[in-house]
Amino acid sequence: MITVEREVVVERPLPNVFAYLTDFTNTEQWDPGTISTVRTDGDGPLVVGAAFRNVSEYRGRRTELDYRIARLDPDEHLTFTGVNKTVESTDDMSFRAEHSEDGERTVLTYRAHFRFKGLARLAEPFLRKGFEPIADDTVIQLKRTLEAVV
Repeated sequence: MITVEREVVVERPLPNVFAYLTDFTNTEQWDPGTISTVRTDGDGPLVVGAAFRNVSEYRGRRTELDYRIARLDPDEHLTFTGVNKTVESTDDMSFRAEHSEDGERTVLTYRAHFRFKGLARLAEPFLRKGFEPIADDTVIQLKRTLEAVV
């Protein structure tokens, strides 16, 4: 399994950051690898079980994953799980509020786990290093987007 973890401080109130990230279709704005994300379970509240189809690109290859909200503890913890035939992906986010001179800010700890299946497991050692710069780019874009949009 490949795991990457980053912490990002966002100069925005925690409830706003949490609400924005709960809508996984917003990955189009903050995840540099995402091409598109659509909700697949219809409209309605974003609750555990809400489903999404994500299309991403990694090293020039497109991949589609079906994601669900697996955990939703308002303003504390949010987890999405995604699957396809070659990988299981978990995006796990924990949140805490801090006070700054300018008001409230959010400290977001973002963990991504990738468990490859079948023959793809053989490539895992070669892919591991490639995920670190992706994680760096993601938190830069995430911070920029949250501070501009939220």
